[in-house]
Amino acid sequence: MSTRASAARYARALLDVTIKESQPEQAEQDLTAFLDLLARHPELQRALTHPTVAVAAKRAVVQQLVDRLTPSAPTGKLLLMLADRDRLALLPELLDVYRERLTEHRQIVRAEVTTAAPLPQERATQLQQRLAAMTGRQVTLTTKVDPSLIGGVVTRIGSTVYDGSVATQLQNIRHRLAERT
Repeated sequence: MSTRASAARYARALLDVTIKESQPEQAEQDLTAFLDLLARHPELQRALTHPTVAVAAKRAVVQQLVDRLTPSAPTGKLLLMLADRDRLALLPELLDVYRERLTEHRQIVRAEVTTAAPLPQERATQLQQRLAAMTGRQVTLTTKVDPSLIGGVVTRIGSTVYDGSVATQLQNIRHRLAERT
């Protein structure tokens, strides 16, 4: 099984438990804090993910970290279970999947808007509201600038792209004219 699939299983289980027992946002913060700690101490991260280090030693270290960091109960149990199963290397991917699932649970959709020129804040807010009305979900909007669009807007929501750029319209006109000749 791929690491992504394994991480997804753990993330799904954690989200299910945290929705029932505690705050799912807290689990995200707890996992982030744990991974930040490992990032600040690369030797600790290497020890916890190295295959030659005994599982019992990894579990003991994780138990001490859980005692000091005091994460929510479900997160602490997950960290200890991952240590017991020698799966701590899954944590970065697990956090990514957990965030994706938490975003879905909150019914938030991410939209990326690309324009030819910087989008004024008021226009971005209007666009965000329209996308929220269209999707029926809360929208988190990120904007990019691509001068090659000439004008208009390209919006990506998940895998769906709405292309209203002048460059694409010109390209479509060019294709239609080429078909006629």
